[in-house]
Amino acid sequence: MVCLNRWDDAVIVALGSNLAGVYPSSRALLEAAVARLSEIGLAVTHHSSWWRSSSWPDRMAPDYLNGIVVVETRLSPLATMEGLLNLEASFGRERGQPNAPRTLDLDLIAFGRLVLFQEDLILPHPRATDRRFVMEPLAEIAPDWRHPVDGCFAADLAGRAAVGADTRIEP
Repeated sequence: MVCLNRWDDAVIVALGSNLAGVYPSSRALLEAAVARLSEIGLAVTHHSSWWRSSSWPDRMAPDYLNGIVVVETRLSPLATMEGLLNLEASFGRERGQPNAPRTLDLDLIAFGRLVLFQEDLILPHPRATDRRFVMEPLAEIAPDWRHPVDGCFAADLAGRAAVGADTRIEP
């Protein structure tokens, strides 16, 4: 018997920023990015609050602002990821050193219950459960979302995530 969960088909995207670029703040940049998701075929159905955390691993860099959206799409997982990367670039994202400050970071966290290991895409996101700044916003909007591999709930994963231990909701 399979127990269905209302989040079983959820396509989950994490957003983050610690450089505002041409925007007055990272919050303004992130809100503009959310508004443009429809341009790449992603319709937002749920949106977390914004959450602040210290940058990692370089604590001297500006704080990050992060959030989660749940979207509906007719795109494939690879096409979704390609759209996210193109959207990042349109906001001035420059890829270089891992974990460096960035204008916009978009991660495909989960695509329904799909488990995928490809060169260009691994689903669910392999490091999401370690990151409190991903799991806290996800638990805020979908506490009973179940991880496609281990079956743990988002609310439980948020409590165990170690990276970004100072994550807090932004007023």
